[in-house]
Amino acid sequence: MAEKKSILLLLPTLQLSGSSDTLNALKKKAAILPNANTAGLEDLAAGLEGKTVDSAALAGAEDVLLVVHGDESALAAALEAADRRTLIVVAAADGVAFSGLAINGKAGSVDRKVSAQDIAVTIATITDLPVSGNCTGATIYQVMKNPNLKLDEIKKLKEALMRMESVIQRDNREPWDKHDCA
Repeated sequence: MAEKKSILLLLPTLQLSGSSDTLNALKKKAAILPNANTAGLEDLAAGLEGKTVDSAALAGAEDVLLVVHGDESALAAALEAADRRTLIVVAAADGVAFSGLAINGKAGSVDRKVSAQDIAVTIATITDLPVSGNCTGATIYQVMKNPNLKLDEIKKLKEALMRMESVIQRDNREPWDKHDCA
């Protein structure tokens, strides 16, 4: 199974309210938080073991959290490098945009005031990164497709474990006998 990834774009000169092909592509599938305070976000990303890279290195990077500084060209590179298991967070001059993995692209503009701590915790929650014990942020559930994302993942894992245990108990390897890897 492919691992979840997140790309945090720190683009202080970009205006989310602007218009270009790249911005329009982002806004089409993004939840935007115009009342976001991103002060200290880079330090919090480093605390989540985020690796700072340039936009050219996005395509081949294997780290869970990538931090990129730049402008609209960095956004274009991130959108190009992203797949269905990638969360993209754009910290711009006039707000923050969440797009990709587990994000409700139809949420539009969310008026909730958020801080850098909230953004970092939301990234950690979606991409399965550990959060420290002194965390003061709150997950931004308003931008997520499913606020119970983690509970649903745990439920699926428990069901899979129960199925595997039942097969082991009856000592029947039938589902695995069909594959060469058994």
